[in-house]
Amino acid sequence: MNSGEVNILLVEDDYLDTMNVERELKKIGITHPIHEARNGREALSMLRGEGVPKISPAPSVILLDINMPKMNGLEFLEELRREPEFSHIPVFIMTTSNEESDRMAAQRLNVSGYIVKPLSFDSFERSDSSLDSFSLFLDLIKLK
Repeated sequence: MNSGEVNILLVEDDYLDTMNVERELKKIGITHPIHEARNGREALSMLRGEGVPKISPAPSVILLDINMPKMNGLEFLEELRREPEFSHIPVFIMTTSNEESDRMAAQRLNVSGYIVKPLSFDSFERSDSSLDSFSLFLDLIKLK
């Protein structure tokens, strides 16, 4: 699979957070296409190609905000994991909260990692838990 086929789906309702993620990815040289959905429902439509062009190939990785209107991150994950075509996609949850209940729910839904917002690579210098998640995220993108 060549790097031209790697793409990222960012599911985030906050415009500033979206800009921040894009800026930080660019900073470290990630130039893969980033598809943006404003909520879980929109993301599912994009994955399935319902009423909007289907993301093809399916995203290599999904960055998912937990707190969104219409369909939140956990509800989206539940749907995603039910669909054989998408159930294998690594999902990283972006959250401002370190809510234990969110973590438990996400763990059950087979999440690859947690990234605490606001996303900043400078904070990855310090070794906190998000470091592992993020380096894993980068590996997944670069391995493809």
